[in-house]
Amino acid sequence: MVSQKVVIQNPTGLHLRPAGILCKTAMQFKSLITFTFENTTANAKSVLSVLGACVRSGEEIEIICEGIDEKAALEAMVEVVENGLGE
Repeated sequence: MVSQKVVIQNPTGLHLRPAGILCKTAMQFKSLITFTFENTTANAKSVLSVLGACVRSGEEIEIICEGIDEKAALEAMVEVVENGLGE
């Protein structure tokens, strides 16, 4: 298991389009990919789960990857968040 904290950079937070980009990135990997925010754990491969976390711009999440490609998955997830999730 690997994890890393990252701050949501895009100005609108994890609304529908950025959540879709986050999920699309997560779906490329076999590992279980979740993130924690406050007292919530969300499945990064589920748009509804990501939206349900209600993460706004500037807030910090911790991405957790567990599985055979966990290091590559974590690297890709952190990169997509740091690059603004397409915004």
